[in-house]
Amino acid sequence: MKNSRRSPGHVTEQIIRRYVEGELALAEALRQMYDTPPPGRSRHGAAPSAGCTQLPGAPVGAKGAVSPASREELYREMVEELNQFVGLQRLKDVLQEAFAFAEIQSRRQECRLKAVPVVWHMIFRGNPGTGKTTMARFVAKWLHRFGILSKGQLIEVERADLVGEYIGHTAQKTREQIQRALGGVLFVDEAYSLARGGPKDFGREAVDTLVKAAEDHRTDLVVVLAGYPREMEAFLRLNPGLPSRFPIQLHFDDYSADELLAIADRMLAEREYRLSPDARRRLSAWLSEQTAAGTCFGNARFGNARLVRNVLERALRRQAHRLLREGIRDREALMTLRAEDFIWEVGER
Repeated sequence: MKNSRRSPGHVTEQIIRRYVEGELALAEALRQMYDTPPPGRSRHGAAPSAGCTQLPGAPVGAKGAVSPASREELYREMVEELNQFVGLQRLKDVLQEAFAFAEIQSRRQECRLKAVPVVWHMIFRGNPGTGKTTMARFVAKWLHRFGILSKGQLIEVERADLVGEYIGHTAQKTREQIQRALGGVLFVDEAYSLARGGPKDFGREAVDTLVKAAEDHRTDLVVVLAGYPREMEAFLRLNPGLPSRFPIQLHFDDYSADELLAIADRMLAEREYRLSPDARRRLSAWLSEQTAAGTCFGNARFGNARLVRNVLERALRRQAHRLLREGIRDREALMTLRAEDFIWEVGER
């Protein structure tokens, strides 16, 4: 019997239909018989990923059509940017593992292997000024670049944005914030405050609405519950079902004195300022005192990097006053902070 080769379009339709119907073996046989590409090339002319040929119509990754080679380059860029953050090494390791896991699941799917669904909802624990909001912005940006989120915006909310004043109002307010965040990250700061009002408080309704949204929109929404470590632990004990729905848990360690000094250098460099040697010694000694005493960690206004930012802002104002008083205008002086520009307010010594 004469074996006539059918048109590529007809064969492609057959392969897609067999794939959709779950007949993977037959789909593969059809592909090899009628539609085998030349060695080293895919059906569309591109080199296949790691020896795997993607079936026509097969779902690959999430909504972004990012090629494996592009994803590898993106991963390297992401790691490079992540490593620019001062400290937080354990957190960096967890995030790199999460992105690597998502990439490998995409590769498995491309090779027609079972892929484990990747859930990106997160819990952030950390004292004030440890970079929780900054890291949420980083996550939103890179999930968008990888094609996992369609928009990549960060929506920051707190209790007042979610909890209403009467029955039904809370669900409405919470859904409005969820709608704003679709395609990006919904960052719930001080999430534990949703459970502070007792059993009759409407905060419980906000939590339930958030959990439902996290399930219903998990392919295009990431919900991050954030707060101070001790309060978040209590919050999770009251809501034992949350950890399984928010599997990526990141702990933001307090910064050491050396790390806070490095943060100060970066903040100043961004504004084209720098520390003189005597100013560096003065600031370093003071940061060592603060971290040793633990006084710069739990303060909502002056914690960790916030403390550094506040001290630098004050030093910049004092430098400006000093320069005008002394009549100094040269470039070096305009850039340099001296030891006398640093003073400590009551409670900071």
